[in-house]
Amino acid sequence: MSEQKNRLDLIDLNDYPVSWWLKLLDLGHKIVQDPVAYSEACKGKIMGTLFYEPSTRTQMSFQTAMLRLGGTIIGFDNPATSSVAKGENIKDTTKIVSGYADIMVMRHPTAGSVKAAALTADCPVINAGDGGHLHPTQTLTDLLTLREEKGRLDNLTIGFCGDLKNGRTVHSLIKAMVCFPNNKFILVSTSELALPVYVKDILEAAGMEYKEVTDLEEVIGELDVLYMTRIQKERFASEEEYLAQSGNYILDTRKLSMGKPDLIVLHPLPRVDEIAIEVDDDPRAMYFKQAKYGMYIRMALILTVINGDGAPQPLMKGRVHKHIDCSNPNCITHHEKYLPHWFKGDGTTLVCEYCDERTLVE
Repeated sequence: MSEQKNRLDLIDLNDYPVSWWLKLLDLGHKIVQDPVAYSEACKGKIMGTLFYEPSTRTQMSFQTAMLRLGGTIIGFDNPATSSVAKGENIKDTTKIVSGYADIMVMRHPTAGSVKAAALTADCPVINAGDGGHLHPTQTLTDLLTLREEKGRLDNLTIGFCGDLKNGRTVHSLIKAMVCFPNNKFILVSTSELALPVYVKDILEAAGMEYKEVTDLEEVIGELDVLYMTRIQKERFASEEEYLAQSGNYILDTRKLSMGKPDLIVLHPLPRVDEIAIEVDDDPRAMYFKQAKYGMYIRMALILTVINGDGAPQPLMKGRVHKHIDCSNPNCITHHEKYLPHWFKGDGTTLVCEYCDERTLVE
């Protein structure tokens, strides 16, 4: 395995400047235009894929991206078939795999888990989704889709509909889109599935216009982009809680007829029943094309990370508070007890470096 020139980890897209994103999008555009030109760009390189929870598009698009670049893959898509089933912790699993691979891609159900893995890994680490927290490569997919299909990343009115509480794709995309001028955000959900406070804090800090509503029909005519999301059954404590929320927002052709002619409908997939099958035939439905853009942008990302094309970012920027626990029960620090408790901020409010949740200190 060759030495890394610059160790680039992608945990949170906002760790890097917008100029770096745009370089990735430019490379993604070039690959869309001529993918064969990159068919041996990663010859001799190995990617490890560690998927601790189910995935179709993210896992397969990463694997296909590496294969199309001429590289090879190792890893697992079910922790039950690995030493995780024997009780091995994240540090040991990722330490071993990162010693075999040139780049590692990880998905895990617990917030902050991928950053925890990157702290001790021996190769670059890419976050393929950590619980309901972040999903930066889906955000890159969304950005490439928007730029290819809308021609811009600014002056857009974007509606997010469905599970905004647990939708890591929503959190990541909002964090990205506040970096471009004159974007407006319309948040459509029940009160129980509203956007987390820490993401609203980002909108407010950026001075972005946003509003929260419960009725999609009321606002669909205002939108340039409608980002539908699935009500995530796996994030609920019980079947009853899930059933109380599922089925609240279903996009059908009647509702879509109220939208602009140049509206585009995105969805990170998989869908359950939140977009009716009949919508697939509308030219404004972009979610299948969006998934294919995901393969191209991941090709661009793999190339960029393996080549060390960019300035490495520190994984942690705050300090360790040994006797303070994160307030988020799904934070990785509550599951992997050896992890140092890193926080940003001072005074009575600290922000966990792993999961971004605020913790009040008495």
